[in-house]
Amino acid sequence: MKRITPLAGIAVAAALVLTACGGQQSRQEAGSGADESSCDAGTGRISIATGNSTGVYYVVGGGMAQVINDETKLKATAAETGASVQNIEQVVAGNYDVGFSLADSAADAVNGEADFDKAQDVSTLGRIYSNYTHVVVRKDADIDSVEDFAGKAISTGSPESGTEVIANRLIESAGLEVSDVKAQRLDLTKTVDGMKDGSIDGLVWSGGLPTPAITDLFTSMGDKVEFIDITPLLPKMQEVNEVYEETSIPGDTYELAEDIPTIVVPNVLVVKNDMPENLACALTTLLVEQKDKLVQVHPAANEIDPATMAETGPIPLHPGSERALADLG
Repeated sequence: MKRITPLAGIAVAAALVLTACGGQQSRQEAGSGADESSCDAGTGRISIATGNSTGVYYVVGGGMAQVINDETKLKATAAETGASVQNIEQVVAGNYDVGFSLADSAADAVNGEADFDKAQDVSTLGRIYSNYTHVVVRKDADIDSVEDFAGKAISTGSPESGTEVIANRLIESAGLEVSDVKAQRLDLTKTVDGMKDGSIDGLVWSGGLPTPAITDLFTSMGDKVEFIDITPLLPKMQEVNEVYEETSIPGDTYELAEDIPTIVVPNVLVVKNDMPENLACALTTLLVEQKDKLVQVHPAANEIDPATMAETGPIPLHPGSERALADLG
C-alpha cells in the first residue's frame, strides 16, 4: 500500500476535488451492495466536505479520502469548502456525504440554534481531534485583549465557518457587538496575506495543530505578531455552548518561547441520519484502524481514539458508528 506523506495528503485533497456543487452529480449511493447490519462499506461514491486549503480539515480530509480509496471499494473524493456551518448545510442538502465540523456548530445544528432556524437531520461518526482557537494580532495594532478589537480590522474567518462562529462569540463575550469590529470575513490564505501587508490587525482561527498557514505567518513575521490570551472569556463562552474547554497551544508548535493558553473545541464528522448503518460502521472502524496512515498526513490525527470518539455531547452518534465503537472496545 502506498505510504501517505503530508505533501501527498495535500495533493490528494487538491486532486480529489468535486465540482462546486459538491456531490450533486449523478452517482451511486455510498454503502450500496452490503447488508446494512454489517460493517461492510459496500460500493458507490462518497464525498467529503473539508475546509480552507491551508487548514487541517483540508489535509486530513484528503488523507481520509485516500485511505477510503485504498481500503474499501468506495470511490472517495474530498473538496475545499468554507468549513463547519457550510459543511453541515451541504450534508443536509445531500451535496456531500461527510462533513468536518466544529462541535459547537454541530450542536447548534442539532438544536436548531444560531445559524440554523430548525433542528437539522444530522448525527456524527464521532469525535476526531480538537481545534485550537488561535487569536493572533500584529504587535503594532495595540491589541492586548478581545475587548481591544473595537475599531480594528479583524479577520473572523470564512463566511459560514466554525471559525466565524467562534470569533463572533468571542467578540460578544467580551462585551462588544460584532458591528463594533471591522470584521473581515476572509479565508485563511487571504487573512495571512492581510496580516503581512498590514491591512488586517488581527485574526481568529480555529484549527488543528499545527495549522500550516499560521506556521507561515510566524515564520514570515516573527516577533511582529503575537498570540493573545482569550481564556478569561471561557465562562461566557460556556454559557453559550457547553463544548468549549480550556487548554494550551504548546509553544514549540509555532517555535514560540511559551505555551499559549486558549480555548479548544472538539471536531466531529457530520453525516445525515439516513446514512446506511453499514457505511457509518465501516468509516468509523477505518478511522481507528488506519489512524497511523492519517497521522502521516497530519499529526492532529493522533487524537483519534475509540475511547473518546463517542464523547460528542449533544450531537447524537450515528447508530452504525455506535456499533463500530462498541466492537472496537
